[in-house]
Amino acid sequence: MNLDNTLKVGSNEMELVDFRIYKQEDDKVYEGIYGINVSKVREIIKVPKLTELPGTPEYIEGIFDLRDVVIPVVNLAKWMGIKEPEDAKKNARVIITEFNNVLIGFIVHEAKRIRRISWSDIEPASFATTSGNGSLDGSKITGVTRIEDDAVLLILDLESVVQELGLYEPEIDDATKQEFETFDGIALILDDSLTARKIVKEALEKMGFDVIEAKDGEEGLEKLNDLYEAYGEEINKKVKIIISDVEMPRMDGFHFAANVKDDERFNKIPIVFNSSISDHFSEIRGQEAGGEGYLVKFQASQFYDEVSRVVKAHMKS
Repeated sequence: MNLDNTLKVGSNEMELVDFRIYKQEDDKVYEGIYGINVSKVREIIKVPKLTELPGTPEYIEGIFDLRDVVIPVVNLAKWMGIKEPEDAKKNARVIITEFNNVLIGFIVHEAKRIRRISWSDIEPASFATTSGNGSLDGSKITGVTRIEDDAVLLILDLESVVQELGLYEPEIDDATKQEFETFDGIALILDDSLTARKIVKEALEKMGFDVIEAKDGEEGLEKLNDLYEAYGEEINKKVKIIISDVEMPRMDGFHFAANVKDDERFNKIPIVFNSSISDHFSEIRGQEAGGEGYLVKFQASQFYDEVSRVVKAHMKS
């Protein structure tokens, strides 16, 4: 399976690894279709020999050594509360992922193909589903899209697994513990995650900014147009910075940035990407899209330093 990423910056497309999880219910086997952003996938391998870890949740199958890096492996079916068919593991693979600078493997029943999908065809998950012996609520799904034969592909929020394992916790420094400069003006933040927006908003408000929120690129452009109606040519002095996620339904962060930088009304406003995608290629794509910075979620000290650097450069220009 070729994981080379050749997407054009600003194309508003993403590439997904399409994988399957099978569910046993009575005498029937059902196929679940899922996806994960290629940018978060290091490689896909056969299930290696695993060392069990006593005292860990049932869905953690164990750990193994991959080129001198110890990687925990999660059985996605167990995490989702799904009863697996007896032969489900005959084609099983481990998807090795990296996000938030954490490496983790996920056992899936089958890795099918790479799909290129437009973010405009991905809808936010605003529903709950149940499966097997447990439940998979909408908070575990970041988006849904239709594929051939009118089937539905679900994009799982695998970061939530990492947080549940305690492998990643956002570093949220209290203002009394972290020294940083304060500013005035407006900061616009874009993120489809309410939790992520809350973390970023609190950090920016500590820095003195008035914060405006948007849940995706389309709404971000709407907010900028509203601000232009209010401030006209003064908008570049009023809006000091835009903090944007990369993965968002309808319009992703790179496509949003390309639109902003192509618009003479807004192109002087600096953009800093704030994403769980921690590969170097995405940082390069962020620069090509016109971003002035790229952060991996969420380390407060780096966030404060980068925002201060970018805002001060903007104020001097």
